[in-house]
Amino acid sequence: MNVRAAAANVLFQVVDKGQSLSHALPAAQKTIRPRDHALLQEICYGALRYLPRLESIANELMENPLKGKKRVFHHLILVGIYQLSFMRIPSHAAVAETVEGTETLRGPSLRGLINAVLRNYLRNQEELDAFSVSHNAGKYGHPSWLLKLLQEHYPEQWEDIVEANNSKAPMWLRVNRQHHTRDEYLALMQAADIGCSIHAYAADAIKLDSPCDVTLLPGFDKGWVSVQDAAAQLSVDYLTPKDGELILDCCAAPGGKTAHILEHTSDTEVVAIDSDPTRLNRVHDNLERLQLRADVICGDARYPQEWWQGEQFDRILLDAPCSATGVIRRHPDIKWLRRANDIEALAALQSEILDAMWQQLKPGGTLVYATCSITPQENKMQVIAFLERTKDAQLQGSDIANPGRQILPGEEDMDGFYYAVMTKKA
Repeated sequence: MNVRAAAANVLFQVVDKGQSLSHALPAAQKTIRPRDHALLQEICYGALRYLPRLESIANELMENPLKGKKRVFHHLILVGIYQLSFMRIPSHAAVAETVEGTETLRGPSLRGLINAVLRNYLRNQEELDAFSVSHNAGKYGHPSWLLKLLQEHYPEQWEDIVEANNSKAPMWLRVNRQHHTRDEYLALMQAADIGCSIHAYAADAIKLDSPCDVTLLPGFDKGWVSVQDAAAQLSVDYLTPKDGELILDCCAAPGGKTAHILEHTSDTEVVAIDSDPTRLNRVHDNLERLQLRADVICGDARYPQEWWQGEQFDRILLDAPCSATGVIRRHPDIKWLRRANDIEALAALQSEILDAMWQQLKPGGTLVYATCSITPQENKMQVIAFLERTKDAQLQGSDIANPGRQILPGEEDMDGFYYAVMTKKA
C-alpha cells in the first residue's frame, strides 16, 4: 500500500472511529514495506500531535468538507499538509506521493481535488500557518477540556506540560541487573557506538541519544535490557521488593514492572494479573525473552475472589487503569480519544480496585498506587479519599495534604507518572 494512503487510513480509524493508535498503526504496517514503517509512524504521530492545526488549514482550503465514504480522503489531505509543514520531504515528492494515495484508497476521481488543495497550501503557506495557530487548540495542540484542566491544576507548569506532550519521547532502557550492572552495560553500549546517558536516580535507566532498533542493542534477544520509560522504572524503588516475598502486580500488562520486580529479587513469587487476555500475551512474551517466571492470570482486579484463593500478599503494585494523560508524548491519540467525563468514570473504577486490592494485602504489607496520569482526581484526590475511608491504611514518605509524588511529563525527560506508598497497620 502507498504509505500516505496507509497513514490516512490510520488517522481515519483513530479520529473518526475511536480506535487507539496502538491498534491501528500495527495493522497498517502489515500493508506496507518494512522499510517504510518509520515513515508511516512519523506521519501518524506527527499528524495526531498537531491535528487541530492541520484541520484549520484543511477547512480553510476546502469549500465543502468531505463526508461519509470520502472522509478518509480528508485525512489524506491532512497527511499531505503535515508533510509540507513539518517534514523535510521535498514538496513536489510529498504532493505527488499523497495524490498517488488516492489510487490505493480507490478514489481516483479525487486526485485533482487533493492536488489542488495541497498546491494551494504551498502558495499560501505563511498566511495559513499563521491562521492555524491563532486559536488555542491550534496553538497548543490540545482539546479545550484538557487545556483547561492543565491550566487549573498546574497554573505555573501547564505550558511546559503542553510542550512536553507535543514533543517526541526519548527511548529509555532498563538494564537487567540479573545479567549486568548499569555501568557494565554502558560499556557495551559504548563499544557498540550507541550514544546514551544515565538517569539521575533511576538506578537501572539509560537514555539513548536517539532511538534505535532494539536488534542493535547488545544482548536484547538474550534479555540483557528492556525498553521502559524511567518514570515507570521508579515503581520498583517505591515497592522495595524483598527476596522470598509474595508480590502482586495488578493490572500488569505489558509486563515491564513484573519483570523489573523479578530482576531485583530472587526466590520471589510474583503474581501478574490483567483483565485483557490479548495484552497478557505481551507479558508472556516479555517474561520469555528475559527468562523470568511469574504466575500470569487473566482476571478482573475488582473481584479477586474469582482468581485468587492463596495467601494475602506482602506487597502489591497497583498500576491502575487511568486516563494516560501523562504519556501523551508516546500516545498522541489520547488527546483525541479521551473525553472530560472519562476522568470521573476512571476515578470510580480506580476506587473499586483500590478497595479490593487492600483486602488482599497482609497486615504490615505495602501497597504502591500508581498511574500514568497527571489529573488530581485520579491521583492525590483518589489517595486522600482512600485514606479517609480506610482506617488501617498509613501513608508513607509524603504529606497527607499532598500525598504521593506527581511526576510531570518532561521532568528529567520522563513520562508523567504518579506514585503513592501505603502500608497496612499490623
